[in-house]
Amino acid sequence: MRTTLLFAVLVAGSILPPALSSSQSGSSEVMSVAKSSYSSTGEPGASPEPSPTPAAAQSSRWRMGAGVRLSSLGIGGEVAVALTRRTNIRGGFNAFSYNRNFTYDTILYGGTLRLQSAEAHYDWYPLGWGFHLSPGIMAYNGNKLSGSAGVPGGSTFTLNGSQYVSDPSDPVAGTGKIGLNSYAPTLMLGFGNLVRRTGRRLAINFEVGVAYHGTPQATLNLGGGICSPEGLGCETISSDPDALANVAAEQAKINHNISAYKVYPVISLGIGYRFR
Repeated sequence: MRTTLLFAVLVAGSILPPALSSSQSGSSEVMSVAKSSYSSTGEPGASPEPSPTPAAAQSSRWRMGAGVRLSSLGIGGEVAVALTRRTNIRGGFNAFSYNRNFTYDTILYGGTLRLQSAEAHYDWYPLGWGFHLSPGIMAYNGNKLSGSAGVPGGSTFTLNGSQYVSDPSDPVAGTGKIGLNSYAPTLMLGFGNLVRRTGRRLAINFEVGVAYHGTPQATLNLGGGICSPEGLGCETISSDPDALANVAAEQAKINHNISAYKVYPVISLGIGYRFR
């Protein structure tokens, strides 16, 4: 009996340990694989996905900036959006109004300078920093000089070299205006970037350039009564062919004097903020 029991113990000792050892080794390998898979993806059994590269993440971002500025076109604002690493597209508006009285050929004008415009620019940064060239267009050009024209009754004035006296009972009065083309190509150069790629978000932008608005066009309309230099023979301007011809000649003289001003100088200083 003792011999049989001893034989059974020896057989069990020679068979069970290798089997248990093999089972534990296999279990350790399975747990190791599962743990590795879980730690890389957060989910058991899922395959790991590569993280986006910094360049890909950077290219997917859009940048935008906005600012205010003071320029020879008035007070305005502008917005810029980055297109590439060295280019932006930018749009803005300007507005300003100024009143002033002045005299031209003894005719008193009450003038109003009104500046209203909207523009778009393509900003190119050839050196990769603040210096930029910006071709563009003034898509709306509402800049003009307009006002009233008049001569007090009894005063002497000149139209195209001819002297008249404003009728005291019906003084000479009218309107005048100098208008420009409704749009104008522009070319600017300067320093600054509303959509800075690096560094602080605040930016200062200084620019100089020109807007080609074409030949200005003046119109002059006068009415009322005129008299001879001696104060006799008064009649309305509309009924005197010579007076009408002199008004037209005076308008042509104004147009001739301003015909050279086809380009408007633009100087601008602004401050902006980049949102992203």
